[in-house]
Amino acid sequence: MLTAAIFFPILAAIVFALVPRPKLASVASDAPETPAASSDDSAGAVGNAPDPAYRKYERRMQLAATAVAAVPLLLMVVAWLRFDSTGGFEQVESVSWIPTLGIGYRVGLDGLSLSLAAMTALIFVVAIAYPVDLRGRAAPYFSLMLFLMGVSLGLFLALDLFLFFVFWDVSLVGMYFLIGAWGHGDAQRSALKFFVYTFSGSLALLLAILGIYLATDPRTFDMAEIIRQQPLPATGLYATLVFLGFFIGFAVKTPIVPFHTWLPPAHVDAPGPASAILAGVLLKMGTYGFVRILMSMMPETFERFALPLGILAVISILYGSLVALAQSNVKRLIAYTSVNHMGYVILGLAVAGAAAAGKADSQAIALTGATVEMVAHGLITGALFLIAGSLLARTHTYEMDEYGGLAGRARALTGLTVIAAFASLGLPALAGFVAEFQIFAGALAIYPWLAVIGLVGIVITAALMLRMLQKLLLGPLPVRWMSFPDLGRAEIAALAALAAFVVIIGVVPAWLLNVIDSFAGPLVGRG
Repeated sequence: MLTAAIFFPILAAIVFALVPRPKLASVASDAPETPAASSDDSAGAVGNAPDPAYRKYERRMQLAATAVAAVPLLLMVVAWLRFDSTGGFEQVESVSWIPTLGIGYRVGLDGLSLSLAAMTALIFVVAIAYPVDLRGRAAPYFSLMLFLMGVSLGLFLALDLFLFFVFWDVSLVGMYFLIGAWGHGDAQRSALKFFVYTFSGSLALLLAILGIYLATDPRTFDMAEIIRQQPLPATGLYATLVFLGFFIGFAVKTPIVPFHTWLPPAHVDAPGPASAILAGVLLKMGTYGFVRILMSMMPETFERFALPLGILAVISILYGSLVALAQSNVKRLIAYTSVNHMGYVILGLAVAGAAAAGKADSQAIALTGATVEMVAHGLITGALFLIAGSLLARTHTYEMDEYGGLAGRARALTGLTVIAAFASLGLPALAGFVAEFQIFAGALAIYPWLAVIGLVGIVITAALMLRMLQKLLLGPLPVRWMSFPDLGRAEIAALAALAAFVVIIGVVPAWLLNVIDSFAGPLVGRG
């Protein structure tokens, strides 16, 4: 079943790539997303005078891609219903691949991978269904989205380090082309910067994987076996170098300061759905790696570096929020809040991995909160990036000073933006609060001074989100936006799906917390 969830969208991506491009009565433009001409899905227009037959073809392609993406989502729902919360890996599927090197095709899940894989499937369905200017290249766009969906699920479900790295590396390819071919502004430069930075991190990751592989006896890439063996000592130059290799690879992908500089341009110049995928899914690959590999396979070495990691986390929290507060570009603002929120995740992981005898309950709370933050950030920031894409489609600008008064003109846009913004700043009864409350509850027990400093970031985040809402929604409506169209049906449905889970997690989080705690408790030594 898990294999089907991974490879069904990949195989469908190949089919989409082979679909011939129909003849166009009008030439597709390479301009950014065009202004909406009506309130129904018009952000997907091709140029200013789209051929109706081609628009119909695009809608069919989008509907087919959404249906394909829904299959892995349904499979993850089934996996969730079958999950037993045993604390170990469940629903494992394994096939011998390269036995002489200890490489196998192994996939499975626990509370960590199940929650992230389910979130990934949901975000991809929403992003694929979301209206966007396809530039006359519908088939390759949906092919890349489905391919990226398959490899992303594969990474979260992989139980073999070699397989993990394969999915990690090929995910870069899909996002590179989505930014470069369907982005706007200086998209090609941003795509190149994204690829070079993250690929450099991948090289450090590969060296670290080989380093831990060479320490195993017998030699294996099996994650469960490496976790059982704990092949590297707590100290020593070799263990430190392996740890630093993993750290660099994951820190670049997360990203945390000072490895974050590729992120803002990639987000600003990417199309809205690609930004949602980048923030909601690809960034979580880094934080997932911190838990699955560093905390699980090198726990004693992680203890040595937990405090420096916590300090870096607080720096990311404050830096991300302060720089976001200074932005006038709404998409760049959202991008820097990702640096801020990933700082919360890393703080929770640093607390969970610290050497703190008798504090297992607090560490489990922090680890559970960090994982909930991964899920919450994916849903919340994914929604914000989609909203930013809809704004650009209608106005050709991200500059907040150009807006104002949209609350009286676009009610659906206003309501969904308010929910996402208040969830991002951590308002109670929304998903962000559940995550941050647990992170800081755990941090106060282990690193109280870091927790107090980190709380300042929440205050700054509240200020910048309220400032964003004020500039976009309140005040007088500029004359040029008197005909500003509200969100279309497809946009409302997609954003409402994300908003619904943000509210459900905030109000009744037990269904998610129980799954996550099934791995968090045993990992930190709580019975």
